[in-house]
Amino acid sequence: KLPAFYADIVFLNVSNLPFRLQKLKEMFISKFGSAPRFYVRAPGRVNLIGEHIDYCGYAVLPMAIEQDILIAVEPVKTQVVQLANTNSLYLDFSTNVNNIQINKTKPQWHNYFLCGLKGIQEHFGLNNPTGMNCLLDGTIPPSSGLSSSSALVCCAGLVTLRANGKTLSKVELAEICTKSERYIGTEGGGMDQSISFLAEEGTAKLIEFSPLRATDVRLPSGAAFVIANSCVEMNKAATSHYNIRVMECRLATKLLSKSKGLDWKKMLRLHDVQTKLGVSLEEMLTIVEEVLHPEPYSTEEICKCLEISLEELRSQILSQNTQDVSTFKLYQRAKHVYSEAARVLEFKKICNEAPANAIQLLGDLMNQSYISCREMYECSCPELDRLVDICLRFGAIGSRLTGAGWGGCTVSMVPTDKLNTFLKNVQKAYYQTDVQRLASENNSLFATKPGRGALVFVEA
Repeated sequence: KLPAFYADIVFLNVSNLPFRLQKLKEMFISKFGSAPRFYVRAPGRVNLIGEHIDYCGYAVLPMAIEQDILIAVEPVKTQVVQLANTNSLYLDFSTNVNNIQINKTKPQWHNYFLCGLKGIQEHFGLNNPTGMNCLLDGTIPPSSGLSSSSALVCCAGLVTLRANGKTLSKVELAEICTKSERYIGTEGGGMDQSISFLAEEGTAKLIEFSPLRATDVRLPSGAAFVIANSCVEMNKAATSHYNIRVMECRLATKLLSKSKGLDWKKMLRLHDVQTKLGVSLEEMLTIVEEVLHPEPYSTEEICKCLEISLEELRSQILSQNTQDVSTFKLYQRAKHVYSEAARVLEFKKICNEAPANAIQLLGDLMNQSYISCREMYECSCPELDRLVDICLRFGAIGSRLTGAGWGGCTVSMVPTDKLNTFLKNVQKAYYQTDVQRLASENNSLFATKPGRGALVFVEA
């Protein structure tokens, strides 16, 4: 018998959610000795195309997936937040709500919750925020490129909002959670948080920034999108790979701006350069060829180009965890960003116009995106390369890494009539050849459809 939860459950294509909620409630009572007052769910996401360009100001094209973060919550009179996890690998944590400390050097699970909590507190200037007992259950594979960290930040933001009796629009929530995730040191662009709140069942979304807005993108009916986990974990906050790429794009922005006589000190994103110059993405690619050289730039050369000191470079431009980087690849990163931004717009155009060969055209764009991620952005790894190759060999029309890269997942577009054979062959070729992968194969390979964004549930 299904528990009588708020009717929004009926509209979610998540078959076991009511049972998870009931089990979570029972575990919560066992843990805290009282029942939760409400539940919050935030989904993970898969980015179909548009990798590493949101923080450059460009539109991306993700969709929410069934896997999610689910939190049971009881507001309490004490000003203490107690966090527990259904997964015993993640230790309990508690803290005073007026003394939030987020450790950037060791990004443990509870720090992502604290990001969302702190973001809402600071937005409303809450002097005495309510305490909470929270029990978390997650089905998104960690460090897999499916946005488990951002889903937790978004879930925590919505939890804090509800517990303190405040309201915000979905767009406002997405923008606050984007900023607050930076407390942990990740210089993200906002795609993950935006799709977590703005997603709707049955449609992918074109997410645009400044201002934030989402447009429906209807995917072709003759193909399924399949996610495959390489089983190589990559935590964005735990390494400098991601932030180095953000800084390389920022430095490319500065050099391109200065070469064109723009006020380069005010320019932060590659999109800003295009906007100020009033040219097309194709023209920006030509400008990159003219201005930047393929060889890596030393910090000395960057300082010479910008006519600043090394101290000014470190204090005014570079992030904290890129201070000691000595060389940056600017040409390659800018080439990827401008070409990937064009692919996103073309992907949306094909989906809207739905030509007879739409699936082939979309697959070609995904393959071009992957090659650019591997060659120009250098965010792939041997396991992802092998997995993409296997997926293409067994019938995917397009296959690419999704998320930050350096591990995590691939997303492949597969004709629906080949789906079952594709899943069996990929499982055999990639997962059953390795003991570690074999152990996690049940959660590592699955077809997915566009799901709904974050929701609050209250028992009837």
